[in-house]
Amino acid sequence: AAMVQKYQSPVRVYKHPFELIMAAYERRFPTCPLIPMFVASDTVNEYKSEDEAIHVIERRCKLDIDAPRLLKKIAGVDYVYFVQKNSLNRRERTLHIEAYNETFSNRVIINEHCCYTVHPDNEDWTCFEQSASLDIKSFFGFESTVEKIAMKQYTSNIKKGKEIIEYYLKQLEEEGITFVPRWTPPVACKLESSTSHMRRPVSPAINIPDPATKEGLNNKEMLNTSSSPSEPTAGTPDDKLDADYIKRYLGDLTPMQESCLIRLRQWLQETHKGKIPKDEHILRFLRARDFNIDKAREILCQSLTWRKQHQVDYILDTWNPPQVLQDYYAGGWHHHDKDGRPLYVLRLGQMDTKGLVRALGEEALLRYVLSINEEGLRRCEENTKVFGRPISSWTCLVDLEGLNMRHLWRPGVKALLRIIEVVEANYPETLGRLLILRAPRVFPVLWTLVSPFIDDNTRKKFLIYAGNDYQGPGGLLDYIDKEIIPDFLGGECMCEVPEGGLVPKSLYRTAEELENEDIKLWTETIYQSASVFKGAPHEVLIQIVDASSVITWDFDVCKGDIVFNIFHSKRAPQPPKKDSLGAHSITSPGGNNVQLIDKVWQLGRDYSMVESPLICKEGESVQGSHVTRWPGFYILQWKFHSMPACATTNLPRVDDVLASLQVSSHKCKVMYYTEVIGSEDFRGSMTSLESSHSGFSQLSAATTSSSQSHSSSMISR
Repeated sequence: AAMVQKYQSPVRVYKHPFELIMAAYERRFPTCPLIPMFVASDTVNEYKSEDEAIHVIERRCKLDIDAPRLLKKIAGVDYVYFVQKNSLNRRERTLHIEAYNETFSNRVIINEHCCYTVHPDNEDWTCFEQSASLDIKSFFGFESTVEKIAMKQYTSNIKKGKEIIEYYLKQLEEEGITFVPRWTPPVACKLESSTSHMRRPVSPAINIPDPATKEGLNNKEMLNTSSSPSEPTAGTPDDKLDADYIKRYLGDLTPMQESCLIRLRQWLQETHKGKIPKDEHILRFLRARDFNIDKAREILCQSLTWRKQHQVDYILDTWNPPQVLQDYYAGGWHHHDKDGRPLYVLRLGQMDTKGLVRALGEEALLRYVLSINEEGLRRCEENTKVFGRPISSWTCLVDLEGLNMRHLWRPGVKALLRIIEVVEANYPETLGRLLILRAPRVFPVLWTLVSPFIDDNTRKKFLIYAGNDYQGPGGLLDYIDKEIIPDFLGGECMCEVPEGGLVPKSLYRTAEELENEDIKLWTETIYQSASVFKGAPHEVLIQIVDASSVITWDFDVCKGDIVFNIFHSKRAPQPPKKDSLGAHSITSPGGNNVQLIDKVWQLGRDYSMVESPLICKEGESVQGSHVTRWPGFYILQWKFHSMPACATTNLPRVDDVLASLQVSSHKCKVMYYTEVIGSEDFRGSMTSLESSHSGFSQLSAATTSSSQSHSSSMISR
């Protein structure tokens, strides 16, 4: 079984000029006392350009890997050799380092790329980045051991990299070297250097698209998008994360944890077109899955889809909690705990959960809890700024004084479980500590009902005190400053949290009333979901009367890869038959899956393709539009995207065979929304469409709606 591990570093910024950093870097060779495993290095190849701007040097490095003796014996080697090729360009002020292993190169493939470049906003600073991949094909049955050793050695070296440069900078300073002049072209060969191929075209007459101008643009864009106060723009070139920012705003992460964050964030930027959650929120999902990048990506995508489907951001902006909640929901924010975490106080024992559910329904309660969680995220961000260190979770103090059998009312407990489930899924790792105070005798019963639904990581953070134990040693004072202990717990701080109390029966509503209201607010969503199976696409019919209309669509691929098509037909397709024996009615209980295109229809005769097919990968959000040329029937189709077999042979690849064995891979899921607009209204309504359905605004620091729509296919008029 091949294992591939990838690593991507944050940007490390040295506040020293490139030339000085190079002088420090060169001192690592031929050996370096700070890296004991780096035993020796020999120069194998060297090239210098005539003007000395380019210097390429290839070294063979001898490493003494810290591995168990037995393993070395089995492998039959004492040392491992690497080839490292350094390409220095003094004119551009860059150093690129490529390294790969020579020993065992048929069993293990290690590739590393590092680069030192000039900081885009300050030419006297230097940026460093590195990425690497490790692919273990086979190693005498010790693959996982080798992987562990390699990862351990590698991450410890990453940490050392910075210390080494700083060590040699200090050494240079002690020798009185604090400045190294920049390269300047030698006077004699001025002519040659301008024709040298490294030079970018300077002639202003012809407009040659120059990579430099493109980079300039990116920086500008970056300044625009991250102007929201929550993102420090200082020193992050090109929207990458730098090491100092991570330490200050996100915490002490190991190199592999940093790498996971950077890779997941990069993936989101590529697939979610500018609408991505804040870094600290992405990190919460990674923590919730122990930094398993695939699992974290899955729950994060589900959460983004959920936010979009239920228009969470829109609801939080526009919804005012009903008066009943403001009067009878006994919870509220109250200062912060000793660690600087926001503190939420909930007087659950004083709260009439049954009355609230009867008067409001679960939906309104759930929505209220969501707004509390969103406020928690905001307070964490605020406290991170105030306390000068990363704070990513809050503390919850639950007072159970007054809890009774009424709280065990089944629908109330069910509502509670559903709310816990939604919060666990969409706000992972936000609860830093839960203090449960004055737990009565019924509490263990409630606890056994609820605890199975709570994630293990979260459960570790619970502290439960019976009676007045919270006043004793190891009690509340360990976690909360004396000055802010609320009055109802015997403290001196006035606590604004509502007292709760029984909800009057006159406010209760019937199931029907609640049902009607809920549908309007919550469960009804403008998006519809559909399932797509191999051999069973999902098709939607749109009838166009006015020839120049605009069909718009906005969809998310929740699972699997699909191909999106749009067809035109002069005659109406037959309404789909609900065949009771069809393959997909068995596989998809309740899955929305409709075929309209008749099996006997021929493409080009009965119907035609009006847009080229668009392949959409799992997790992508796609928005687009099509200007219709003819009246008639248009069919939007989402089709299963099957991987083509290997180009060179007709044999399917091993992974494809494996993939096709997993039944789940035969089902894709799409969530879509379509609308037809008259062409004269098109420009205006398109913007409104984008602003109202960009689903993640509250979560993302930079909400640039994806106006370079995926397939804005204006057909020649």
